Amino acid sequence: MRLVLTWLINAVALLAIPYLMHSVNVTSISAALFAALVLALVNTLIRPVLLILTLPVTVVSLGLFIFIINGFSFWLAAQFVPGFSVDSFMSAVGGALLYSIISWALSTLLLKNADG
Repeated sequence: MRLVLTWLINAVALLAIPYLMHSVNVTSISAALFAALVLALVNTLIRPVLLILTLPVTVVSLGLFIFIINGFSFWLAAQFVPGFSVDSFMSAVGGALLYSIISWALSTLLLKNADG
């Protein structure tokens, strides 16, 4: 049940981003649900490989390169999901940052009550 709730929270976070950034577009709830699923798969399968491959750059940049990796993951998911688009790579970096903040805030509010 917690996994489904997390998936829904991430979809709601994706639906909120176009209201804060006009360069990210989500056309429907089904596109947001599918994009949240694809983002979860990208973050589970591809992101760890990218983190290991770019470890030297991440260390030299004091961890700031992780923002670029998150933006790439966000952009990659937008390439696979119809109805979810990002105008530029920098928009993807900003969208990934907003997505993380919104989903963290919603998870903190909603999942804290689900545990107890």
